[in-house]
Amino acid sequence: MQHQVLILDFGSQYTQLIARRVRELNIFCEIFPFNSKSFNVEDYSAVILSGSPSSVRTPDSPIPDLSKIKGKLPLLGVCYGAQFLAHNFGGEVGASNTREYGRANLSYIKANELFFEGVSEGSQVWMSHSDTILDLPESFELIASTHDVKNAAFKIKEEDTYGIQFHPEVYHSKDGLTVLKNFLVNIAGVAQTWTPDSFVETTVAELKNKLGNDKVVLGLSGGVDSTVAAVLISKAIGKNLYCIFVNNGLLRKNEFESVLNQYKGMGLNVKGVDASARFLKALEGESDPEGKRKIIGRVFIETFDDEAHLIEDVSWLAQGTIYPDVIESVSATGGPSATIKSHHNVGGLPDFMKLKIVEPLNTLFKDEVRRVGKSMGIDAELLGRHPFPGPGLGIRILGDITAEKVRMLQDVDAIFVQGLKDAGLYDSVWQAGAMLLPVNSVGVMGDERTYEKAVVLRAVESTDGMTADWVNLPYEFLQKTSNKIINSVKGVNRVVYDISSKPPATIEWE
Repeated sequence: MQHQVLILDFGSQYTQLIARRVRELNIFCEIFPFNSKSFNVEDYSAVILSGSPSSVRTPDSPIPDLSKIKGKLPLLGVCYGAQFLAHNFGGEVGASNTREYGRANLSYIKANELFFEGVSEGSQVWMSHSDTILDLPESFELIASTHDVKNAAFKIKEEDTYGIQFHPEVYHSKDGLTVLKNFLVNIAGVAQTWTPDSFVETTVAELKNKLGNDKVVLGLSGGVDSTVAAVLISKAIGKNLYCIFVNNGLLRKNEFESVLNQYKGMGLNVKGVDASARFLKALEGESDPEGKRKIIGRVFIETFDDEAHLIEDVSWLAQGTIYPDVIESVSATGGPSATIKSHHNVGGLPDFMKLKIVEPLNTLFKDEVRRVGKSMGIDAELLGRHPFPGPGLGIRILGDITAEKVRMLQDVDAIFVQGLKDAGLYDSVWQAGAMLLPVNSVGVMGDERTYEKAVVLRAVESTDGMTADWVNLPYEFLQKTSNKIINSVKGVNRVVYDISSKPPATIEWE
């Protein structure tokens, strides 16, 4: 895999967005915690230092080792990264008199500055900091200001080292992508060669080399990630890939049968295993979200272990892990970006399971997975499926899980999703689903008092799931859907719509 750009993470919630924007330039990048020992800096062509909720003025602030980076590789510090460069090399960083957060405009740009080529004075940028650079070190040169922040951008003389106190990665910075392109392409000379076709070619070659004649078992879910992973691995090892689709009892309505039919004709070696009773029994009485995730993950692994023993000489377990799964399960600093929630396919296997793991998509964001699938000719309808969480309805049923609750939520979900399709809204929504709340509410049906469940409908728009906005679905659609759910699904008498964005909320409720 080509490395290209290294992003050192200091705990900012925006770090993932930096990676997304760099990928938009067809440049491959990787994120590592600032103090990680898991990379070789000499493999990269440029380095970006992320922002952070920390302050460089505090004794416990994160301090990176730049001895092999600064002055040797093109370097860009963003927000905290810029403040660290100024503070560490002789400048002064202090608390801002007025915390600048939100939209600002560049009031000064140094003439003929390559870093800002194509960016005009007045360009809108996004600020998010409480500290500010009061004085630049002697070797630093001011290259941009806003009305409130004099040292909004700088470069170090005789080096390809730059710092900016605004965030080019967020869409509110109108010329942010231009700034990143100027730094990475025009200054650092990084080649824009990372495309879906190049990823497929490189990954298939790597899989052939890694797997050889070994047998691989993979869990298919009917979703985009596992399907693209299966096709990639199949291209490398053919019939040595054994696909297993496990019914964990927490799938969408009729999904077990429809998924198996979906893969007919794709040339994949697929076996269906109905383990729903096994999962539901293991989940009895468990209401803690993390507890449910861990149980579902454990039983999933145990089921796979049983099935793998039926295939002679299996060496590998393949998973459709994608980059956000990895990022959200790793803390950069042990602080503000600490683990948000555990992911069912991150963290390795128990000792009793003697399979090695192969994860061909663990460097890709969701939209990139779809583009890779398209480049391999996978059906557009399958690639357009909304994401569905690995733990399934288990994390959409708040509280403990029973077969009756699963039945209820499956019916609600089916009405909602089919309604989106019938109304021509499905493709304008990135992910949709329903949540079953652990509360009853009073209602009236046929002049009789009811005391039944409330459900939440959720529909979001997003690019990769790292951030998401709720979708403003038409009132008429919501009214029709609510009526149909309450009239059709026994046990539900109230429907509400979630209008929370991520952040601060997450897409799933658990």
